[in-house]
Amino acid sequence: MKKIEIKAEQFFELLKLKDTSMWSVFAQMIDGEEKEIIFLDNEDKILFNYILPSNAEKLEEDRKEFSKQFSDKLSTLN
Repeated sequence: MKKIEIKAEQFFELLKLKDTSMWSVFAQMIDGEEKEIIFLDNEDKILFNYILPSNAEKLEEDRKEFSKQFSDKLSTLN
């Protein structure tokens, strides 16, 4: 499995500048092979990772699950 390291802060700043979502970027990276995306902080410490699936259908499932979990966490904060 190919590993891709991404500096999280710069990645999310670029998404804001380009007014796009990470899911759109991930969709463009799909090529039939799973990839491990590793998000790093500015000191190259691992913040989190994500296994990019090999197909768009699984990516959509992941996006929906992420959205649900994110919503649930936000609702517990309020």
